[in-house]
Amino acid sequence: MGKNHSQRFLDIVNDAKSRVTECTVQDVQTRKQAGDEFHLIDVREDHEFQAARIPGAIHLGKGIIERDIERAFPDTSTTLILYCGGGFRSALAADNLQKMGYTQVISMDGGFSGWKNAGYEIEAGS
Repeated sequence: MGKNHSQRFLDIVNDAKSRVTECTVQDVQTRKQAGDEFHLIDVREDHEFQAARIPGAIHLGKGIIERDIERAFPDTSTTLILYCGGGFRSALAADNLQKMGYTQVISMDGGFSGWKNAGYEIEAGS
C-alpha cells in the first residue's frame, strides 16, 4: 500500500489476517453480479464513507462495529464482507467479529482503493 504503516500496526494486522478469511475486490464484484446474499460493510471513518463508497455498503466504522453489530445483524451466521481503505482495518474488525461468534465474516483485501482502481462503480458522498 502507499501508506507507511508502523511495524507494530502491521504485526497486529498480519496476526489478524492469519485467522480471517479474505477475498479480492473481484470476488465481491462477482458476488454482487451473481446476486449472492451478503452484507457489505464499510468500516472506514465517517469522513471516508461520506466522501465515497461502494454502492449498497452499510457504514459501521471500525470504532463502533463491535458495539453495534448485534443490533444490525443479530444472526451470527449472516455473511458479512468488510472493507476499509486497503484491507488492514477490515481484517482487524473481521477478527473481532469472529471472536464475537460471527462465522461468515470476510475481509476484502485491497479495500476501497482496490475497488476504485479496478474501475468498479463507486457512489459519491452526499
